[in-house]
Amino acid sequence: MAALSAAAALVGLAGCHWSRPSIEVPVSNWPGYEYMYLAHKLGLDHRAGLTIKPLQFPDPQTIVHAYLRGDVPLAQLTTVEAVDLCSRAPSRCPVIVLILDESRGGDQIAVDRSLPSLAALKGQPVAVTFSTLGPYVLSRALEQQGLKITDVQLRNIPLAQMPAALRTGDVKAAVFFPPFSDYAARDGLSRTLFDSRAIPGEVFDVLAVDPQYLERHGDTITALIRAWAAAHQAARRDPTQTLALAAQREQLSLEEYRQAEQGLVYFSLDQQRPMLQSGGVLARNLKAVQAVQERLKLTAPGAPVPRVGARYVEAAR
Repeated sequence: MAALSAAAALVGLAGCHWSRPSIEVPVSNWPGYEYMYLAHKLGLDHRAGLTIKPLQFPDPQTIVHAYLRGDVPLAQLTTVEAVDLCSRAPSRCPVIVLILDESRGGDQIAVDRSLPSLAALKGQPVAVTFSTLGPYVLSRALEQQGLKITDVQLRNIPLAQMPAALRTGDVKAAVFFPPFSDYAARDGLSRTLFDSRAIPGEVFDVLAVDPQYLERHGDTITALIRAWAAAHQAARRDPTQTLALAAQREQLSLEEYRQAEQGLVYFSLDQQRPMLQSGGVLARNLKAVQAVQERLKLTAPGAPVPRVGARYVEAAR
């Protein structure tokens, strides 16, 4: 009987192992999105009770399209792109369950060294990616120079092609972020004249989840958040070894990666609780972003705004 009980226990354990849920998480090149990848690479997802399957995308714009097609139930995006999703697909307007980071220097505008200032961009071609935060950041920078976004020539160029476009002179400026801004900086032909430190509290990266998926798989999302937090803890304990994995994936040196992260602010789960409350920092940010996007005619008026919820962060603590 004891042997039978032991065998039954082993079968039960095996059943628990094989029932571990898996979740596909879109990943594009940006340091703030690396911690889901690191959680998987370090085996922290299994400790949290799930399996993360990172899906590589060339840039955030392709993740937006994948979400709109229904290919993925969640996305790591900026609040600008989350607002865009609600405008394009109101019935799948996502719920924001986690703040990945705040950009304070990460998002940048680099210009050809022949231009003395941002004001000199008037009438010049500028590389942005539509459906991402490029037009938003550019508009905020131009406002400070007394210019409008219509005062420049917008060129819709994929992020990966922006360094070459700057180098050849096809554009006089580019709106991008690491690692693409690092690639451009290597040849010394451009310089950064604006970054998101000038607009604190305006550019957040978040985990946005399809509301129907969230309703059915709330426990999985909680486990995902727990694995993400564990990856941050691992990076703090052993930054050299852990961040080297992320730097390698982004084709950056460890020093370049460390420098890129200087432009990001990360928030602990405890810090996020009030930020994700109704009427909190993130809810106010989303409404402000929507107002700017509507003014720029980048989103349809009257669209819903992503809901925010702290319950999954609270459960993951």
